[in-house]
Amino acid sequence: RGSAAAELVLITPLLMLLLLLIVAAGRLVDARLQVDSAAMQAARAASLARDPATAAADATATAQAALASEHLTCSPLAISPDTADFTPGGQVSVEVSCTVSLSGLSLLHLPGAETLTSQFTSPIDSWRGVGP
Repeated sequence: RGSAAAELVLITPLLMLLLLLIVAAGRLVDARLQVDSAAMQAARAASLARDPATAAADATATAQAALASEHLTCSPLAISPDTADFTPGGQVSVEVSCTVSLSGLSLLHLPGAETLTSQFTSPIDSWRGVGP
């Protein structure tokens, strides 16, 4: 008698810990998806620009705007647009690197940080003009 209650008391903390680990993993996956999306949006914005300087500025602004979120804090955030092949028919690449603290992911207060990096390349239209 009472063995079910004792088992429940013993297993409940383990189940709660498992649930919190699942939440932390889900938030880390969400952060990775946001970094991937920011790199894709930044490369697309850069490919629509008329000159390499504007492309780099547009890529940086777009990635910063895409990662401006209440629950994702990147410290440091590095955005590296590559406009070396900025010609009609060429391509532009953007690499976004974000270091996310694991302590804010859940109630677990995990130590350390994870650096998430994503790169995306977008083609430049072959038939459009490029500024000087």
